[in-house]
Amino acid sequence: MTEQGRVLPYRVAAEPGGSSSATEFIEAERPRLRGLLSEHGAILLRGFAIGGVEGFAGVVRALSGEPPLKYAERSSPRSAIKGHVYTSTDYPPDEEIFLHNESSYQVTWPRFLYFFCDRPPETEGATPLADARRVHASIDPGVREEFARRGWMLVRNFHERFGVTWRDTFNTGDRAEVEAYCARRGLELEWRGEDGLRTRAVRETAHVHPETGETVWFNHVTFFHHTTLPKDVREGLLAILGEEGLPTNTYYGDGGRIPDDVLDHLRACYRENLVREDWRQDDVLVIDNMLTSHGRERFTGPRSIAVAMAESYDPAGTGSYDPAGSA
Repeated sequence: MTEQGRVLPYRVAAEPGGSSSATEFIEAERPRLRGLLSEHGAILLRGFAIGGVEGFAGVVRALSGEPPLKYAERSSPRSAIKGHVYTSTDYPPDEEIFLHNESSYQVTWPRFLYFFCDRPPETEGATPLADARRVHASIDPGVREEFARRGWMLVRNFHERFGVTWRDTFNTGDRAEVEAYCARRGLELEWRGEDGLRTRAVRETAHVHPETGETVWFNHVTFFHHTTLPKDVREGLLAILGEEGLPTNTYYGDGGRIPDDVLDHLRACYRENLVREDWRQDDVLVIDNMLTSHGRERFTGPRSIAVAMAESYDPAGTGSYDPAGSA
């Protein structure tokens, strides 16, 4: 399929007036649905009988052929609903969550993300999407080449009073377990003060999709950079912690500062490729995590979106996925 023929998300609707079971439909149409995911980057199942959160986990198993993954090396607050089905990021409703690809800062990541609308918001609250192939193509070649040469670095500072704690991130209070996990996952670790921790990870900004062979912009460079935060939040954190102590920040892979105009350009490339769809009751959105970035709009009213991750991908082929390291 040509780029012009791609639709994001590709909508798959149940027969009008029917009570089609989502899992039965997927089992009958699985090869076609998997093909649509590779072509378009996301599919939206609408009008199917899901059966609540438990049924949603069944949707994951039907399409991915395995149960949902644990949320590993977590960077945002989520609550487990049942098993390895989680709430979407537990941020206040008046905060936007910028576009990103799940777990791109790790050495392995989930290939597919599943979202289930258990209760739509009153206004806005969509999960906006952007085609990571188009984002890559939109970026100035000089900017891409600089990142290809230098890579990108995520620096995380774990504080007891700000952000996710290291105990929550690594699902343990044992420092030796954290050190072993970081050694396996290519994380540089530094204990700071009585109970602080800093980690550094150097990763690539672009990857080749394992099925389509296309190059995708797959990273958290923009998402984790402090200039993407709301102005009042950014200024408050800088006043308290300074740039060196921020919970998250990004740099070039050699530690160099990323210029403001480059970050402005990257944010613009995401936004110019953004598409959105209002949630409806029992919608299930499935995205190929490497082909499609996702975010969250601000919203009003109750909003309940369940999230699951599936099919861990190891680009190096080392089999190093380590679900025991974090839950």
